[in-house]
Amino acid sequence: MAFELPALPYEKNALEPYLSAEALEYHYNRHHQACITRLNQLIEGTADADKSLEAIITSASGCLFEQAARAWNHTFFWHCLSPKGGGKPKGALAEAIDTEYGAFETFKQAFNDMAMDDVGAGWAWLIKTGDGGLAITNSDDADCPVAHGRTPLLTVDVREHAYYIDYRDARRKYLENIWKVMNWEFVAQNFA
Repeated sequence: MAFELPALPYEKNALEPYLSAEALEYHYNRHHQACITRLNQLIEGTADADKSLEAIITSASGCLFEQAARAWNHTFFWHCLSPKGGGKPKGALAEAIDTEYGAFETFKQAFNDMAMDDVGAGWAWLIKTGDGGLAITNSDDADCPVAHGRTPLLTVDVREHAYYIDYRDARRKYLENIWKVMNWEFVAQNFA
């Protein structure tokens, strides 16, 4: 079974002005597609050809792990964003953020600070901990919480390809604006 590039949950221009259609064209059609293409080359004719992405991520290493995790991370990232996003979370997720971080603005600052601390190529994550709490983590390259049995709630791609077209080297500005399209409904579903 070959993997296919999953459809974006919105049009490429739907996140403007925060992420341009040009940026999504490059990031989604070129970079994400390249992960899928390479993953399919690696699994062709192997026992991994019939596995899910999650199964490959939890059992593979090396290049196969990297391509499977990159494909999964990108798909998850696209769903963390929405043209109807922004604002603040509600309900149990909002309560958990307030419990863990004191306030939503404090959480955002902590998340952005962690994302800025990732000096390489990686991802910033909000995960659900084993006790039902929250934690902000970074992962390098293609690593992801799924590989470690953790529950991801949201992620932001902090590799330069995610923001360079629109923001050049201004990662902080990208991080400030990404909250304006954050899909809190998706994040809350993951938390539940």
